[in-house]
Amino acid sequence: MSNTGQLRTLRRLALSGSAMLVGKGGESVTIPASVRALLAEIALSMEAGQSVSLVADHNELNTQQAANALGVSRPFLVRMLKEGKLPFHMAGSHRRVYMRDLLAYKARRDRARHDAIKRMAREDVAAGTYDTVILPEGAERQ
Repeated sequence: MSNTGQLRTLRRLALSGSAMLVGKGGESVTIPASVRALLAEIALSMEAGQSVSLVADHNELNTQQAANALGVSRPFLVRMLKEGKLPFHMAGSHRRVYMRDLLAYKARRDRARHDAIKRMAREDVAAGTYDTVILPEGAERQ
């Protein structure tokens, strides 16, 4: 069976109800539902060719790591921290951000972006301009 087929089977089994993990010596344990859900999510991401990382939500990130995770510059992130947009704490003289706070901020930011895009699309549909191509002045239609 191909790697993709194995991942698909793993995901199906993880979602189908109770499952067991059997060790080399025959020892077995029932896999909790929360772990099965996580396995299904990991398998789905891997099927799509995405990389997967597991990080404890209490892990601390320095400002550069947090900025990289959000896809912003370090100075921009530091400004966000100073403005209270993202919680942080001090470790000596260094700012640290908990992974759980970063992920919560990222989810809020992404949700706001998607809502804005949906709102703009609705406004364009209402205005009748959704499928209209607007060319720059002086451009020719082909």
